[in-house]
Amino acid sequence: MNMIPVSSSNLSSVGYENSTLYVRFHNGSLYSYSGVPESIYRGLMSAPSHGSYLASHVKNVYPYRRIG
Repeated sequence: MNMIPVSSSNLSSVGYENSTLYVRFHNGSLYSYSGVPESIYRGLMSAPSHGSYLASHVKNVYPYRRIG
């Protein structure tokens, strides 16, 4: 799975594979969010603010775990 760098004050890179969204933050932590539709991933990647989109469309919506 490829992690794509994003321009964000909070997020470093984003990846998507098999309905799982991967988000690496600038502090180095990596989280996976499961059951995320591809449309949400596309929305995140095209959002003017990746962090705001993540907060309003992914966090507290999809189950997550810290994996790194």
